[in-house]
Amino acid sequence: MDQSDCSSSMIRLAIYHDAISRNIYISQDEGKTWDRADGIPPGDAAMFIEHPFNNRVAFVLTDTFMHYRTEDRGKKWVTFSVPDLVAYVSKPLSFHSDPRKWKYTLFQGTKCIQIPWGERCQDVTYYTQDGFTTIPEVLQDDVSHCRFAHSSKDFQPDIHDDLIYCVAYDSSAISDSRSIKHSRLYSSTDFFATRKSEDLGIGNQAKGVVTFAIMSKFAVVELKDLTPSSGGDMLLYVSVDVKEWVKARFPSQVRLRENTYSIVESTVHTLAVHVVLHDTKAIGSLFVGDSNGTYFVESLKDTNRNVVGYVNYENIYGVEGVGIANVVANAQDVTKWMAAKQLRSVITFNDGSSWAPLLAPSGTCSSQTCSLHLHSVSDTHSSGSVFSSPAPGFVMGVGSVGTTLAPYEESNTYMSTDAGLTWKMVREGPYKFEFGNSGSVIVIADDQQPTDSIMYSTDMGHTWKTYNIGIQFRVKGLTTVSDSTSQKFLLLGQVMSQSQQPSNSRNTIIHLDFATLGRLKCGPDDKELWYARASLNSECIMGAKRLYYRRKANADCYMGEKLGPESHNDKCPCEDYDYECDYNYVWYNDVSGDGKCIPLGPERIPNTECTIGSPNERYMGLSGYRKIPGNKCEAGIRKDEPVSKYCYGAEPAEGEVVHLIHTFPSDIVQREYVMGSKIILVRLADLSVWQSNNEGRTWVQKFPEERFLAFYIHPYSPDRAYLITDTNKFYYTTDVGRYWHAMNAPSPPNSFGAKVLHFQRRSEYIIWIGNVDCQPGYENCRAQAQYTWNNGRTWQLVENYVVDCDWACDEPRINSFKILCKSYENKQGSQVFFGKENALQLVSGTNANGFAEMTKLFDNVAGFARFSQFLIVAEYLQTTRTLDLKISRNGQTFTSASFPPGMHPDSHSYGILDISTNIIFMYMTMNEWPTPWGNILKSDSNGTYFVVSIENVNRNNGGSIDFEKFAGLNGIAMANVVTNLAEAVFTGRKTLQTRITHNDGGTWKALRPPSVDSLGQKYPCSSLACALHVHGFTERVDARVTYSSPSVIGVVMAVGNVGDALGPYADSNTFLSRDGGFIWEEVRKGPHLWKFGDSGSVIVIVNDEEPTDHVLFTTDQGLSWLEFKFMFDKIRVKDIMTAPEGRSRKFILLGQYPGTAGSVIVHLDFSSLTHRKCLVDVKIPGHDFELWSPSEEGDELCLLGQQTLYHRRKRDVNCVVGHTPKAPNNIMRNCRCRSEDFECAFNHICNTDGECVLIPGASPLAPDDSCRDGEDYWYERTAYRKVVYSTCEGGDRIDQGTQHPCPDIEVPDHATSGHRAMFWIMVIMVSFTITALVVAWCWYNKSKMARGAIHLPEDDNSPQSGPGVLATMASVPWFLLGLLGVAFKYARDVLQGYRARRKCGAVSLDEDAQVLHIEDRE
Repeated sequence: MDQSDCSSSMIRLAIYHDAISRNIYISQDEGKTWDRADGIPPGDAAMFIEHPFNNRVAFVLTDTFMHYRTEDRGKKWVTFSVPDLVAYVSKPLSFHSDPRKWKYTLFQGTKCIQIPWGERCQDVTYYTQDGFTTIPEVLQDDVSHCRFAHSSKDFQPDIHDDLIYCVAYDSSAISDSRSIKHSRLYSSTDFFATRKSEDLGIGNQAKGVVTFAIMSKFAVVELKDLTPSSGGDMLLYVSVDVKEWVKARFPSQVRLRENTYSIVESTVHTLAVHVVLHDTKAIGSLFVGDSNGTYFVESLKDTNRNVVGYVNYENIYGVEGVGIANVVANAQDVTKWMAAKQLRSVITFNDGSSWAPLLAPSGTCSSQTCSLHLHSVSDTHSSGSVFSSPAPGFVMGVGSVGTTLAPYEESNTYMSTDAGLTWKMVREGPYKFEFGNSGSVIVIADDQQPTDSIMYSTDMGHTWKTYNIGIQFRVKGLTTVSDSTSQKFLLLGQVMSQSQQPSNSRNTIIHLDFATLGRLKCGPDDKELWYARASLNSECIMGAKRLYYRRKANADCYMGEKLGPESHNDKCPCEDYDYECDYNYVWYNDVSGDGKCIPLGPERIPNTECTIGSPNERYMGLSGYRKIPGNKCEAGIRKDEPVSKYCYGAEPAEGEVVHLIHTFPSDIVQREYVMGSKIILVRLADLSVWQSNNEGRTWVQKFPEERFLAFYIHPYSPDRAYLITDTNKFYYTTDVGRYWHAMNAPSPPNSFGAKVLHFQRRSEYIIWIGNVDCQPGYENCRAQAQYTWNNGRTWQLVENYVVDCDWACDEPRINSFKILCKSYENKQGSQVFFGKENALQLVSGTNANGFAEMTKLFDNVAGFARFSQFLIVAEYLQTTRTLDLKISRNGQTFTSASFPPGMHPDSHSYGILDISTNIIFMYMTMNEWPTPWGNILKSDSNGTYFVVSIENVNRNNGGSIDFEKFAGLNGIAMANVVTNLAEAVFTGRKTLQTRITHNDGGTWKALRPPSVDSLGQKYPCSSLACALHVHGFTERVDARVTYSSPSVIGVVMAVGNVGDALGPYADSNTFLSRDGGFIWEEVRKGPHLWKFGDSGSVIVIVNDEEPTDHVLFTTDQGLSWLEFKFMFDKIRVKDIMTAPEGRSRKFILLGQYPGTAGSVIVHLDFSSLTHRKCLVDVKIPGHDFELWSPSEEGDELCLLGQQTLYHRRKRDVNCVVGHTPKAPNNIMRNCRCRSEDFECAFNHICNTDGECVLIPGASPLAPDDSCRDGEDYWYERTAYRKVVYSTCEGGDRIDQGTQHPCPDIEVPDHATSGHRAMFWIMVIMVSFTITALVVAWCWYNKSKMARGAIHLPEDDNSPQSGPGVLATMASVPWFLLGLLGVAFKYARDVLQGYRARRKCGAVSLDEDAQVLHIEDRE
């Protein structure tokens, strides 16, 4: 139902539209009595529309050609006719804002004509100049919509009075095949007798117009970007005079996508645009523009939005610059794990330039994070303005006090009388509320349960009186006249059955008249001047003093008139808070706690500046600040004046490279990008932490007074990070380092080698392992684990005397969270002196019982490792003094792993290498120090039966292994094997050769060498053993350096040599493959470090063997190289960094000046090499991209049983990939099974002839006669099993032996089976043929012979997803010495953030898998 009011000094009219019964009811006495509208037949009123510029006029539209209008506030309704039916649009009428032309109206209808196969419809706009007294005339055919340019009182440019704009299709559009590319904006001043196509300043590109609107003082046009590389982005063009149009510019990281942004409630000074920046459309960011609507800056991050697009943002009525919004405190959790939203309310007093929490009522908060939070429009129980009313400074809301907003039914009712600056609770519980008579009467009603009364206050909420209505009803709405000047209210409700009269409807309107209180009209002494202010210490808001007259709280009288601002011209001197960050600048808090605006990137300068080339040349650039649009301050602080800047910091010309150098006083011991951002954290050996907000361009030390032992970036919510000090104090951020907050942990960080923090997918659930009673003189020093469910505000004990603890499962799908701990059995004395005599137990507990009781899983363990699919435990068997490897898929039921003869962990140390393809790759050391090597074993899908994948793989004494999988290409890996076993044992010198697998470790072979080197010369190697060999993981300083990157699938780089074996690193060269390691080429002489940028469109390499002053870079993946010299003094480069997503063109060199202490960072920016964006159509290959498919040699382009097409940039094209829209993998088809899809079965090994044979002395697995998935037959085992990750079908199934029918399957009689088989073959063929024809016809008509989807490297910001980021580090070995029970922590921690995202407890079975009968009890 709709309700509205029309008001004047003499008469107050209320109109009620019952949208269900489709009737109009009129009240001429503010709702006291009602009559159905005279002249409108019952059931005809489909839509009611008020004239926005004449309160005497209203319209009722019907489903026919005849409609109704009134020009006397509903006393009389007259009919008018239009040629067509009303169009299905939200606003079919558009009005002229000039009071003299209030009869000028546009009507949008729909015209349909019959065609042989139905009807064809188009929208038509009609116009009238006499308020529909005569039949309206056609304005424009085939339109989307039309609007008067004069359709807002705030939009008053010097333009023609009759200017009209229409969004319509151009003449090239065929009537039955219109598309967005034919949509344009047209204008006319003679009601489209003639029309003009508006070019918006961009000429013929002004097509794809979606919407034209007048918003306050701005004209806004929305276009769809039709350029091939746009990916469907939307563009906004804005004008304040409709003569000059400008493109609205948002910060570089913001893209406007269709249906993901909206122009929200804006002021007369600026436009406010809400943009969805998250994967879910329920969260976004608020951006505000400058006074011309051109440059937009981020005002508020993580704003709440509901599914229908309502944004929790509202300006406080009548008080300029004040607004209230709700933000999602756990935005990352909501986006990634669909967690329930936790909302917080914030308020602005400067039109969105800055925001602060709502000040809670005095005495209700006990922590810094506590504040007042209010329910808003997305979940409100009210209509209209949720918080405020025209009563000056009066604001009410339903909400709660705490860290986040409580549910509505658990909330209370709060009020502010100073426009939100301070608050008080006026009633416990949630109430509907409304202001009347300029705030002299406030009415509230309980809307949570049936009631028979309302409450009201005449002293600004200090005291409340109850008025009994006399019937039981449920409150549905409460309203008064729109300007809040009346003492009469309308209460909408539903009468309870016990109070309902038989002849009356349950729905009721209750009229409340407080004029009967008999109060006198307020005189001058009953009023006071009220200042609207932004703080308690200032009388200014938005640069001026705003004075309002309003009634005193204790005056017993009524206000007889509407009150507004008394003065607008008393301007204030400019202060810091009168300015905001300029376009492309962001707010940042420095060390002192003071904030400042810093640039997102280099500033673009005029061509006339910085032309000399002198190092000290300067120019006048932006200060980084602008005055808040609409702010009226004068003089005072001038923060928006241009400032002198050095030219080297400006944006370079196209083709140039920018570099900046920053030195640190100590060595860098920890550094990391924050995933999905430009933030970098660095920790130095002197225990200081530094932060860069712009990919290493500038650096700021964080909290210089603290000593930091480590920092952690939350692997599941990368907007959260934690700085760990050497005390129990730590700092955390929940907004990617924009603000840091101090908090106390339950204990100092532990000194026993355990990770201090463990995370899970619910971002506020954290485990802390710290020292307890470890001060000198204490006898019970121990490591203690505690956990928090609210990001450290509250902690609960988990276990004492722990070696390590971790979450048993990281999926946020259960209420009870299990934690696993490896802890000592005897929990007495100092843990420092514990040895093997004190057994390490594996225990578990849940928060269901507050971890009061821990369940013992194993009596004695050497270690445990939790992966997303597997929990692996090394159990020490006291009776046999051996180790047993236990595998679980749900953390509750464990099964012993089985190994080939002579390879059990009770006699060999082992390590887990990889689980990215749903199986366990394990390294088993066969020869120990000083020349260690071992075998790589791989399991079945359940992790129980292991077979040898490759023997004699190299390992170093630190536990690192020469094994690595390629990012983004499952099943491809490289390893280095030792070939001189006997000699190496005595000499200590290993001979290494490189092997590669393309079937997930089923078979291995040598790397095919290039035919010529990078100079075009043939290699001197000619023997059959000649191959390419590359240096592996065991020689890397940093575990994060990998052959490949998930952003450029298939491109691999390595340092090595062509020959019979791997040579010294210093004598090696640099090689590259573009097809996943099938074909290699030498791209540069000498060894280099490398890093991929912008999805491989830029590759940077640098000499890491000696000091250097330059880097080499290529934009054609090694066909040619350019040199860039970055400094005069040479540095020894240790590593290259770039954003982990691989999208950036900015790199960082980490190095050191020879012979000096400290470290140096060189920031390299290749963003301006070219400004041309790559063109890509994800449906039709071409432009700057090409298709490719990795495959083994053969007729079919197949890998692991399927043909997959990938999309990659053409090698010789120079363009920016950036955030070009990506397409998913396109699995064209599953392939026929070939030998590459199989590997040796359990207890079998490959012999010299390449055949799988039974290991001497071993026994094969017993036959498995179980029938799965409704199969008719089971097969005897053979010497082969299918590679788990292969999806091949049919072909030569060498893994299937003799066929046997399953139980209860009837063996067909030979005499009839031929006829029976032929019958079913014919049925299947006929069905298939018909289906194929139908599908082919539909596909042809839909795609017009399109070539189908293709694949680009996918964005994957999750730290635990495969095959994206997972594949970057999934193969980095973290080594668990099973025999000794010692974990190599460093490499394990590196892997921690890259585990695959899998459901805990998911079980898949292959033919060799032991059936564990595991059920997911959680």
